[in-house]
Amino acid sequence: MTDKTPNTLTCRIDGMDCPDCAAKVEKVAGRLPGVTDLRVDFTAGKLSAKVASPEAADKLRDTVQSLGYSLHDASQPVTSVLRIEDLDCSEEVSLIEKMLGHLPGLMSLDANPVTQRLSVVHDPERLPLGQIIATLAEAKLTAVPFGETRVKGGFWTENGTLVAMLSAAVLVTLGLILHHILGADALWAKLAFGSAILTGGWPIARKALAAARHGAIDMNVLMSVAVIGALFIDAWDEGAMVVFLFSLAQWLENRSMDRARNAVRALMELAPTVARVLREGHEVTVPVEQVQVGEIIRLRPGDKAPLDGEVVDGQSALNQAPITGESLPVEKAPGDTVYAGSINGQGSLDVRITHLAADTTLAHIIHLIEEAQAARAPARAFIDRFARVYTPAVLVLAGLIAVLPPLLFGQAFDDWFYRALVLLVIACPCALVISTPVAIVSGLARGARAGVLIKGGMHLENIGHLRALAFDKTGTLTEGRPRVQDVEPLGDTPPAQLLRIAASLEARSEHPLAQAILEYAAEAGVTPNEVSDFQALTGRGVQARIDGRYYQMGNHRLFEEGGLCSPAVEAVLDRREAEGKTVIILGDTQHVLGLISIADQPRANARETITHLRALGIEHITMLTGDNRGTARAIAEHLGIDEPHAELLPADKVEAIKALVARHQRVGMVGDGVNDAPAMAAATTGIAMGAAGSDVALETADLVLMGDDLARLPFAIRLSRASLRVIRQNIAVALGLKAIFLALAIPGYATLWMAVFADMGASLLVIANSLRLLRLR
Repeated sequence: MTDKTPNTLTCRIDGMDCPDCAAKVEKVAGRLPGVTDLRVDFTAGKLSAKVASPEAADKLRDTVQSLGYSLHDASQPVTSVLRIEDLDCSEEVSLIEKMLGHLPGLMSLDANPVTQRLSVVHDPERLPLGQIIATLAEAKLTAVPFGETRVKGGFWTENGTLVAMLSAAVLVTLGLILHHILGADALWAKLAFGSAILTGGWPIARKALAAARHGAIDMNVLMSVAVIGALFIDAWDEGAMVVFLFSLAQWLENRSMDRARNAVRALMELAPTVARVLREGHEVTVPVEQVQVGEIIRLRPGDKAPLDGEVVDGQSALNQAPITGESLPVEKAPGDTVYAGSINGQGSLDVRITHLAADTTLAHIIHLIEEAQAARAPARAFIDRFARVYTPAVLVLAGLIAVLPPLLFGQAFDDWFYRALVLLVIACPCALVISTPVAIVSGLARGARAGVLIKGGMHLENIGHLRALAFDKTGTLTEGRPRVQDVEPLGDTPPAQLLRIAASLEARSEHPLAQAILEYAAEAGVTPNEVSDFQALTGRGVQARIDGRYYQMGNHRLFEEGGLCSPAVEAVLDRREAEGKTVIILGDTQHVLGLISIADQPRANARETITHLRALGIEHITMLTGDNRGTARAIAEHLGIDEPHAELLPADKVEAIKALVARHQRVGMVGDGVNDAPAMAAATTGIAMGAAGSDVALETADLVLMGDDLARLPFAIRLSRASLRVIRQNIAVALGLKAIFLALAIPGYATLWMAVFADMGASLLVIANSLRLLRLR
């Protein structure tokens, strides 16, 4: 942000793309105290205003951000992300690079034909976003800011290509009928074929001219040259068939690609755009961007939650499947968290908003999915290198085939020229280029629908190669909620009386073990007594007077120092600790009255999950915990874990992961994403579990299990391996068909329309094969 005068502030505003957006910012932010003469130029992406103080400038920035935009120093580079509806093939990527690459102010760009996403880093002063959009429009490429909806045009704008394709189909059919009845050289047949070429070929020719003006050789240029060449050698029927089949294949390919794109876009449309807010006792429907933290919204039966919040009134079951992947609705009551995108059941809920629209869990997920789509998978490096060599090599080969046999060996020019045209048609590596990204996008979308968020193609590939897994114990393999297992009197004190004394001593504590005792007492109908002279004994336990008698409760050390431990007590301690339980001793000043055993139970599906992981070929499974060795060993034996590591500090966990990586190369670390972040970073793949409410986990992990279900991990591994298989199959299909038709074209066994079938058929097969991932169970 740059100050031109002491009171004038000029800055860049990101995400602004229409006059209505600018008017909205001017209306809302222009009312702020200390802000005057606010002007927004959406074409240049600039905001200017007079501010009375730095505080007013900060308030202006916060308000603009709450509306979904952000302010930056106008002199800094900006990253603009555009969606290009016509971006479907690698050749269009090359065209975009040629069109924008020479513009002053451009620093870098990255285009993804599968997601139709163009990311541009540019200087907004020298290269405004409007100029980028206008430059793309010259090549008939329609660009809008990513996330915005394009304003639809008229009938011909929206359906002209489809009408042209259908018209070509009718005219080609008519031409073939006339060709059969009147003969190959019939004027009426040629007229029908020529009309098919004109009607069906104008969208192709228009794009070809735009590409040629910028020195790009894309599929439209190659097809146009092939059709003109067919007319040159009097093959009108072949030229018309090429136009029709190419138009049909492109239409089918776009429809198929849209299925993969829509699988991800559906996630981005989960949350409604308006909220029902309670203001001054009335329900007011307002855009979600205008709802502030702390306001109360009302969810009626069947409503989708527009924002994250906390229930303050009402009870209902919410379907959180879009966020966590949980198959069953989750009961919500006052104090429970509600996620944007969740679907309310039969009850009505009043929810206090805890996050702005741009900061919800769903918004974070969408942002991470967008980043994941843009990230390049390792397999794409080979494909990009191959594509850069393949097309020029085939073009050179086509030129040599057209010229050398007639010149050197006196062969018929028309015959070898036709073979060269066939090579031109298969010169575009479109199927190969989309073979990896369309599979990656399908895999990411399938994972997200199941509550498994994967941070990009690289991690999707890495998960399938894991050879070892390390689990944190508490909250990952176990429920993370200690529960009382045994209440064992050692004298004549009844168990209920023992539990009452324990609950009374722990009534003031917030410690998890104390909460476990209080919950168990409440379930048993035991009410704590009042205590006096309460004293906490650091590192040992507590003591207090109940009904005039002193009691103490704590660990082994407390009673050993008091000389109250006996062989009977030691025997019970050893037995329970060997079972993986934490034992609390309760006594008075003279005797041990009894023991209470507490354990954090393993998750119900933890053992089954470990078994599934082994069946998937995971060679080594270990557990890392700060808990004692007895507990760690007992849980590891119960779950079938190879090697428990106990009493570890966070730094020790990192060292343990490094040792695993040295032995097994590809290692995953499964934890909560917060305390285990250093260990996750040291692993090949960091996996966070139950992370729907944790911003830290969403940012630090490579794979995020949004729900609290350990069984999603084997699914994630199967999804990764299925994606890798699909990628290999796609590459084999794309390269195999190209190789076959190269071999058929040179000796003259392939025709133009067969080449179109092969080229576009390969793309359709690759897309259809990738879409199978969306149905993975």
